[in-house]
Amino acid sequence: MPTTPLSQFPPSGVALIQGASRGIGLALVEALLAVETVGRVYASCRQPQQADRLQHLVVEHPQRLSLLPLDVTDEASIAAAAATVAAQSGALHLLVNCAGVLHDAQHELFPEKKLADVRAESLHYSFTVNAVGPLLMAKHCQPLFRHRQRAVFASISARVGSISDNRLGGWYAYRGSKVAQNMFTRNIAIEYGRSVRNTICVALHPGTTDTELSQPFQTNVPDAKLFTPHYTAVRLLSVIDGLTPADSGGFFAWDGQPIGW
Repeated sequence: MPTTPLSQFPPSGVALIQGASRGIGLALVEALLAVETVGRVYASCRQPQQADRLQHLVVEHPQRLSLLPLDVTDEASIAAAAATVAAQSGALHLLVNCAGVLHDAQHELFPEKKLADVRAESLHYSFTVNAVGPLLMAKHCQPLFRHRQRAVFASISARVGSISDNRLGGWYAYRGSKVAQNMFTRNIAIEYGRSVRNTICVALHPGTTDTELSQPFQTNVPDAKLFTPHYTAVRLLSVIDGLTPADSGGFFAWDGQPIGW
């Protein structure tokens, strides 16, 4: 089982994982807590009181893990979470946006196979979660990156958000929202490059990971290409650890390879 490399993470540094109740987000929290030099981890989700695994982790790491209520569709909750981190820690050295949606029965959101399947309401919800949420995180957390240490702002994207790699079509809401997320990430990198110059901003493709998001689409995925959340988390942290300022504004896969826009 791979270990978590974080050689460039500042001693006693602070991390925030947005969308941490399950899947890749939860695995990132667990991986960060396994690194003794990580000072504090903030884990956010809509209802942390109902996130059983996070509640257990708080008991195990009461001085290092804090849970934050945060709904990426509610800007006020994003602002409140950022304010809490500012009051308690004053800075961030890593922020990973993990919340994302591909299918959601409540919002009648499913990957579209053809234009006739497209629904405006589903498009709006997908864009709100996948693209607007990370953008608002960048807005409200920007002051937390105003320090002189290396920092990383990362958003979990997807290879299907690459326009140049799109050969199959379909999945209008998910593809489109991830393209928007990627453009926002690029924009954020440019502005952060002027205002918080030590922060590297990137989009990351995690590969096909065994989570609720991918479960309906795993049938034709070879075993070697279906990653556990822990494996994905460790590989993504390895990519994050190896980033340089020149990588800011880029799009990278779980193995560190750049992905075309």
